[in-house]
Amino acid sequence: MRLVIQRVSQASVTVASETVSSIDKGLLILVGVEKGDTQDDVKWLAGKASGLRIFDDEDGVMNRSVVDVGGGILAVSQFTLTASTRKGNRPSYIRAAGHETAIPLYDAFCKELEAVSGISVGRGIFGADMKVSLLNDGPVTIIIDSRLRE
Repeated sequence: MRLVIQRVSQASVTVASETVSSIDKGLLILVGVEKGDTQDDVKWLAGKASGLRIFDDEDGVMNRSVVDVGGGILAVSQFTLTASTRKGNRPSYIRAAGHETAIPLYDAFCKELEAVSGISVGRGIFGADMKVSLLNDGPVTIIIDSRLRE
């Protein structure tokens, strides 16, 4: 699984001109599920994302997590995070997990993230044509791949 985590001042997801989820200060997490991903990846990533110290403390040092600052979390599925651009200019999504695997793992990630953070996780709609709006704060953007574990 791959995550793109952005520290935001606000973020929202709109489907068919209707806002389905929004947060103020917190994390917008884009979630890409690959073939072969497991519940182990879910647990590791949820722990990592909820504990990531990318919010400023009183000295202006990134030393607090989203939990510490009482922020929001919005998780949006995004299969394009699995893209391979190795050959040519048209991305290949061959590594993306199919719906039968990706939907349960995305749901499990959101639930695990709620469990470890104590924060209700807003969501997009899996497979929908979503419009994601955000105000990146910093900007701070972190990419985490569960296969690399770094």
